[in-house]
Amino acid sequence: MTKTLLRIWRTLPIWVHFLAAKMVRAKFRAAVAALIFNERGQILLFKHTYRKWQWGIPAGSLEYHEQPADAIVREFREETSMQIEIEKLLTTVSAKEDHHITMVYLCKIVGGEFKESNEVSEMKYFDINDLPQMLFDEKNLIRQVASGKLR
Repeated sequence: MTKTLLRIWRTLPIWVHFLAAKMVRAKFRAAVAALIFNERGQILLFKHTYRKWQWGIPAGSLEYHEQPADAIVREFREETSMQIEIEKLLTTVSAKEDHHITMVYLCKIVGGEFKESNEVSEMKYFDINDLPQMLFDEKNLIRQVASGKLR
């Protein structure tokens, strides 16, 4: 049932997504994201079940009283059943149009095997110059990190 509702949600116009988010989310949110590159310099992306543009970087929101580093490890495990290790904090991004701040970590996978979840149906490495349709800000972030501007 949840998967069906998430698929229906994905078909709604993007303005509906933003409006709903503004109505139900806290006035200001804190989030975390993981950038994971393989040995060939490709970036790991998730195929999200609920997003208009399905492919994107692994990310999620902090829970109350949770440390950001703990949050990205938890989110990744919940969405994939895999364990990651943080190598370093890359940057913190403030999105004025969406009233949130995201701490972006460079991470590596250290264990587990991918299992589909309600939020993520697939994960795949992509060449930096051949990214799928996804949020512009995420593409820009990936390219900045890959070029060494944020490492």
